[in-house]
Amino acid sequence: MESEQIALFQHQLLNWFTKNQRSLPWRDNRTAWFTLLSEVMLQQTRVDQALPYFLKFTQHYPTIQDFAKADRDEILLLWEGLGYYSRARNLYETAQIIVRDFDGNIPNDYQTLLSIKGIGPYTAAAIASQVFNQVYAVVDGNVIRVLSRFFGLTDDVTKSKTKKQIQELADTLIDSKNPGEFNEAIMELGATICKPKNPICETCPISSQCMAFSTLQTDSIPYKAPKKKVPHHHIGIGVIANHEGKILIAKRPDDKMLGGLWEFPGGKQEIGETIEETIIREFDEEIGVHIELHYPYPIIKHAYSHFKISLHSWKGILISGVPQAKESSEIKWIWPDELANYAFPKANRKLIDYILTEQK
Repeated sequence: MESEQIALFQHQLLNWFTKNQRSLPWRDNRTAWFTLLSEVMLQQTRVDQALPYFLKFTQHYPTIQDFAKADRDEILLLWEGLGYYSRARNLYETAQIIVRDFDGNIPNDYQTLLSIKGIGPYTAAAIASQVFNQVYAVVDGNVIRVLSRFFGLTDDVTKSKTKKQIQELADTLIDSKNPGEFNEAIMELGATICKPKNPICETCPISSQCMAFSTLQTDSIPYKAPKKKVPHHHIGIGVIANHEGKILIAKRPDDKMLGGLWEFPGGKQEIGETIEETIIREFDEEIGVHIELHYPYPIIKHAYSHFKISLHSWKGILISGVPQAKESSEIKWIWPDELANYAFPKANRKLIDYILTEQK
């Protein structure tokens, strides 16, 4: 693009943003900690979903020091329902590094930010530009959508070559005088106007120059190769009580999906097994105990990003053996009314509602 075109793009975008930006707590009270927290929460998550969690977290942890010294299980419990729990675990580790190595001050240098475990190029660019007014362009899903449509890019945007091209375009377009505001503006445009479906092109400030708009390709750009069929798994878990009436729960290892969360023990159904046989086998292999199953709870269906599950859960009792954390990082017997004090995956939390209902 010519310099005049770039200047026009910047002017139209920033003028629109000044008049139409949403009031958001991390935007209205811009701090390095609020920016780091919000950017992590907004990864693969919509603003309306992240907003109540941001407010809850900033109330509990108004500074990065407060967050770093908190109990990790408490953090995971507060995060429950937001998904992608590795974000919470990684942010906790990042905060501890910043408190330990930088005296609690989030660095104002892009390269230094990038050197901290848990901070990647996108988050480093967001902090450097929005907090410290440094010229680093951010590229998230919203920016990819805006720029691929604006320039009429028909290549697969999930490919690294296309992502690199879009990053170079963003680097060219960014306003060197107002880099943070520019980054916010282009992301805001993607979130509110240049939406994935049914973009509101008639109110878009840059539609007069947009290739996808002029060629009627907003439905096909950005292009993503068709996804493979999402696998579906049947999972069997046991709500197993001891002679006191306490229930056995297990904590998932950090290196596994949903690491750090608690769950009811169980696992994936194998070919040729009934779901009851699955649960009994899993308790024998992973916990080292023999159990007896009494009755099932309603089946719970849940979708993750890359697969779906049907969760089959049975109420039962411990018959013999001493529970061992063979596959879990920790196991624990707790009373049913204590279940609210532990962070569980969303599907397990639905089951807990059934468990607590039968206690009444």
